[in-house]
Amino acid sequence: MSEPNHAPLACANCSVLWKKQGTTNCWSAPEGRPPRPGYCPSEREATIIEESFRQYTGDDGDAKLARVAAQVEGLCYQPVPGSDAVNARWTRVEDTIALAKLMGYRKIGIGTCIGLLEESSRLVDILQAQGFEPLSVCCKAGSIDKLELGLSEEDKVRPGTFEPACNPIAQARLLNQAGTDMNIIVGLCVGHDMLFAKHSEAPVTTLVVKDRVTGHNPVAVLYGQNFYYKRLQKQPVLETKEKEE
Repeated sequence: MSEPNHAPLACANCSVLWKKQGTTNCWSAPEGRPPRPGYCPSEREATIIEESFRQYTGDDGDAKLARVAAQVEGLCYQPVPGSDAVNARWTRVEDTIALAKLMGYRKIGIGTCIGLLEESSRLVDILQAQGFEPLSVCCKAGSIDKLELGLSEEDKVRPGTFEPACNPIAQARLLNQAGTDMNIIVGLCVGHDMLFAKHSEAPVTTLVVKDRVTGHNPVAVLYGQNFYYKRLQKQPVLETKEKEE
């Protein structure tokens, strides 16, 4: 199937409009909206947008999750007396707990990186205190050597030593078997988190994104682009060779 003949999706470009006007077309009330830019999907992809939105107005699990998520978004803020401003009042941990309670979830699975067992242990304590039944599975469950993946010693973090491979599909399947209502990712590697989410039967949210350099705060790279991480706009992260046919 050929690609539609129109501009690619590029909503990130509206950051320029936001900086100038403090709003965008999709954030403004109908009577005061700035014009839609050429890349805006709101009109040209109206069918997809409207059909998708109608899924939230039903009575299935997706509809309930959408409504509860919107409800939690509102609860995350509190008004400032005498002003139209609002203050954020909940952390992501609190957001997650509120959503789980409003959804009626009880069993909460945790797919954890072995490097964040301490953080996962603290999360378990919090979830138990909030009345949930937390279950956790480590990424290295089974302790199978990376060489079994067909990798070489040079591909290991420490060549010449035993190094177990991550097994995110097993993490998801074990939590599926346990019948979790919801699963939380705590620091799984990029790629491993994708496999975990793909094979999880319960809905998945991410609490911690692994970033070994920034203390698991990857947005720091986006804030630091004009100085510390400017190299990301000038140098390739990884040189790759074209595969020979």
